[in-house]
Parts: sequence; structure tokens; C-alpha cells
Amino acid sequence: MRAVSRDHISKAMPDAPQPAAYRPDTPILALADWLGDPVEAADFPETRLQFRNDRWAAAVGLADLDDDKWARHFGRFAPLPDNLPQPLALRYHGHQFRVYNPELGDGRGFLFAQLRDGQDRLLDLGTKGSGQTPWSRAGDGRLTLKGAVREILATEMLEALGVNTSKTFSVVETGEQLQRNDEPSPTRSAVMTRLSHGHIRIGTFQRLLALEEKEHMEELVAYCLAQFPGPPPPEDAPGRDEPAVRLMHQVVERLADLAAAWMVAGFVHGVLNTDNMNVTGESFDYGPWRFLPQWKPGFTAAYFDHSGLYAFGRQPEALHWNCGQLAIALRLVCDAPPLIAAMERFGPLYMDAVARRWCWRLGVVPKGGDDDARLVGTCEALMAESEAQPDEFFFRHRGGRNAQDDLAPALAGYEPVADTHEYWSGEAPQSMLIEEVEAIWAAIDRSDDWSPLHAKIDALRRMGRAHGPAPALPDER
Repeated sequence: MRAVSRDHISKAMPDAPQPAAYRPDTPILALADWLGDPVEAADFPETRLQFRNDRWAAAVGLADLDDDKWARHFGRFAPLPDNLPQPLALRYHGHQFRVYNPELGDGRGFLFAQLRDGQDRLLDLGTKGSGQTPWSRAGDGRLTLKGAVREILATEMLEALGVNTSKTFSVVETGEQLQRNDEPSPTRSAVMTRLSHGHIRIGTFQRLLALEEKEHMEELVAYCLAQFPGPPPPEDAPGRDEPAVRLMHQVVERLADLAAAWMVAGFVHGVLNTDNMNVTGESFDYGPWRFLPQWKPGFTAAYFDHSGLYAFGRQPEALHWNCGQLAIALRLVCDAPPLIAAMERFGPLYMDAVARRWCWRLGVVPKGGDDDARLVGTCEALMAESEAQPDEFFFRHRGGRNAQDDLAPALAGYEPVADTHEYWSGEAPQSMLIEEVEAIWAAIDRSDDWSPLHAKIDALRRMGRAHGPAPALPDER
């Protein structure tokens, strides 16, 4: 098969974030009176900087901060220049395992700052483990250091595999000892900062519906359309000029692509509640996540997911259901039929995204239609039958190599992408199985040895460079 350029399957964009100047911008303040509550960060016993994401810090103009200033801003949460004067704990409701809960909100985090990157995207710096808020309920508002380390590993692996994900920006150890039921205690504490393209959840809209705040709903729709711009609905879409309908189409497109990205990555988020769904389509808020040891649709990540509601193979269904909850909320400002029409696009969009992303990860140029669907189905069947680990399967068959049995005819006529990175000639791929995660944490926990974590991050970023940019959504081409 003839190798072709990667430009045929992905949007021309840099493999890594590009440096930019610091550009504070705080449009959230126009909504702050009803969207959040001003809060103070906890006064931690100490602030030991353990991780800073300098490549993403450069993308928002903060890489020049020395470690002392970094800890002051991301451990003590002194305001950044010309930014939010005080953190905001955001308000929202949500369905948790399909049970509606109106007692949610940022219970151990807050929105700390907003700023623009070099592509003029609005980005949020939000926290996890920064102390109690009005929405903490009985929680202590803290985060374990292990939880922070796990989030670093999840976001780095997903970013390398082309998933639209939040970025772990900073981890500062705080010197407290925490008691937890799901890990050996006492355990070390930390405060984490994440960089995200917004923190507006489906649950944010659900809260406004529950309170019948129509004017605020209209303001929130307008904010999302302005700050998270996307394409217009299809030409034949009913009500396509209505703001709520435009937003609904954009969220359906983004979440269909996110569901496909998780499936192709072999990733199980674990807790797909509506308060964990960002309307930008960005994956975030990682708790009991796992990557598949074998291709098993029934694999679950959360030990408390007894019914398998959020099992690996049910993730597309879960995101579609969550889109439905957004549609229900938007009925406060819009008739139902155009919202339902947007919902009906989810299935075809998801299937197209799976094919597009599957071919990207396999290193072949998509052919489209039934051919790509047949290739995906054949690969899935082979992985299930052989109990292959997904990372190993994609690596072994990159560009159509080692294609035997049913895979050979399924790959017939597919052109391989030109792969020149030395990663592809290695003996084995990178993976992120639970045993690897626990080994990295054990080195930190037992001897404060962070070198395995840093080595893993370097290896994952190398893998990301080898894959190149992920395929873009059709509207981004």
C-alpha cells in the first residue's frame, strides 16, 4: 500500500500548544451574580509544588512564573493580574446515575481565572481540592494526592490519543492527611488546577430549568454561543436560527465526537452524570477512570456502578441520554421539535466519528461509508476474540502491517499514513493500565520518587507526537 500524507485525515494544526502572551478575559463576570458564589481557598498548612504543565502554561502566557509565584497563584490562589478578583464556586444541578440531584455545585473546586490562548479561545483555570464551598455538603473540599496524580495520567494519555480533554495544569501538595474510604488512609492531600475550555455543564442548564429562570437561560445560551463558537445547524434543520437550537446542534456534534474518541481510545470515564458533561464537548473531572485491559463492552471503571450503567460499551448511550437532558432544559426557551431534530443527529454523527478516529489511530486513510464500518467491526471482533489489549492491537497493525485472517481483506485498498516517527518501530506501545498507574503512585507514596511519573509523561507526549493531530470535526476542516 502507498503511504500518503497525514494531511488527508486531519486538520493542519500544531502537534503541541503554541506559546502565547498572557491575555486575561473574564466574560463570566456578566453571569456571576446567578451562576456562582464568591469563595475563598482553604488555608493549607503548606504548598509544595509537585507538577506544573509548562507547555500549556506557555500557551496562556504563564510559563515565566517562577515556582514561588506559581505556588502563590495555584496553591494560595492569589488572583492573577487583571483576572477574577475572587474565585467563583459554580452552581448546577444534575442527574447522578439517572437520579436527579438539585444539591450539587462546585463542592471542592472553583473557577479561578479566565484567559485567551493564541487561537483566541477562552480558557478557564478551575480547581479541585481547593477547600469547602456553599456546595460542599458534608465533604471536606479536599483532594488526595493520589487522585491528582491519577488525573495527570488520565489527561496526558487522552491528549496523546487525540481526545478533547481538560489539561492538568498544576498539582500542589498541601500538607494535610485525609481519611478516605476508597484508598488506604490517612493519605496525602493536594490541590489541583485544570485548564479547560469552559466549565458550563449540562447540569448548569438543568438548574435554570428547575428554578424556571428563563431570562438567565437565554443569557447562558448566548454566553455559550459567543464564547464556544461552532458551526450553524444543517441547512434543512428546523428552527436553525434560534439560539437554543444552534447550541443544541453544537453540543450534539461535540458529544458524539467525544463518545467516539473515548471508544477508540479504549477509555472508560466511569461517572457520566450530567454535571460531568461540559457543553464544549471536552472530557473532564476524572475519578474512577480506566483504560481497557481487553476489548470488553461490559467493562466498568467505578466499583459502585453495580448495574454497569456507565460500562465501556454503554458510553455512547450515556452521552446521548445526557444530550436529551439538555434538550429538556432548553425547552424553557424553545419548542421541542427542533431540539428533537438535533438529538436525532447523534447516532449518525457518532458512527462517522468512530470511523474517522478509528482509521486515524490505525494509521490508514478513511475510505468512507460501509468500508470503514466493516473495518471497525472486523477489528472489534478480532480484539474481542483474541482478548487483545487495544493499545497493542492498534500498534501492531499500524498502517495495515501484520494484517492476517479477517483483517487482511478488511484492510484491502486502504492507504497507510506516512509514519516516520521512530515510535512506530519500537517493540511495544504506551498504555495506561491500572497496574502501571498503581506502580507510579507507589513510587511517590513510598519514597517520594516522582521520576516514574515524569518518565511516563515524557513517553506519552512522544506517543502523541507520533500520532500527530487528531482528525477534526467536519465543521473544522
